[in-house]
Amino acid sequence: MALPFFLRRGVRVANHAVNGRSSKSFVDEGRLDVILSAIRPGDLLLVQFAHNDEKVADPTRYTEPWTTYQDYLRLYLEGARSRGARPVLATPVERRRFDADGNSLPTHGDYPAAMRALAQQERVALLDIEALSLALWQRLGVEETKVYFNWTDTEQDNTHFNPPGAIAVARLVVRELLRTRVLAPRDVVRLRDDIPPSWITWPEATDASDLR
Repeated sequence: MALPFFLRRGVRVANHAVNGRSSKSFVDEGRLDVILSAIRPGDLLLVQFAHNDEKVADPTRYTEPWTTYQDYLRLYLEGARSRGARPVLATPVERRRFDADGNSLPTHGDYPAAMRALAQQERVALLDIEALSLALWQRLGVEETKVYFNWTDTEQDNTHFNPPGAIAVARLVVRELLRTRVLAPRDVVRLRDDIPPSWITWPEATDASDLR
């Protein structure tokens, strides 16, 4: 949702992300088909999954990192390429988790490594958001990271971002898009500016399944 804040006017973003979906369930629900029916030659398709692929107890969402996860990701890559668009893989952003010594801990198991390997095999640009977000949480520390997640007096959510967190992660994404030369410097604005959290407004959920 914060990505457009860093892109020049004229660079359009179509946000098809839906809460609770895995690389598998997104395809099974026909959501990839919707994207591929609208995507055009020269477009970019940014693909980031893992949080819900990790749900072993849910067969509608679970994928295994080195087999089905990569298989489903290939559907996104092949679909985009077949329509003249450019796919880009992004490793999953890290959750907020620290050990007793204040070290930020990885939480995604083999999924980031599996995506990195697939990107190399398929020669697809990779945005390593997992590594960058882990380093950012480490730099900010145990207390300061609460500012970026849905931490309140009544809720301690270490997975979902509030507006400052969404902006911080979008900034990481844009820096990676520049590093990998997916975007040119002329496409990017405000990269070093403070973005007001008030610029983000959350849409109201219309489907109870979207809250999972």
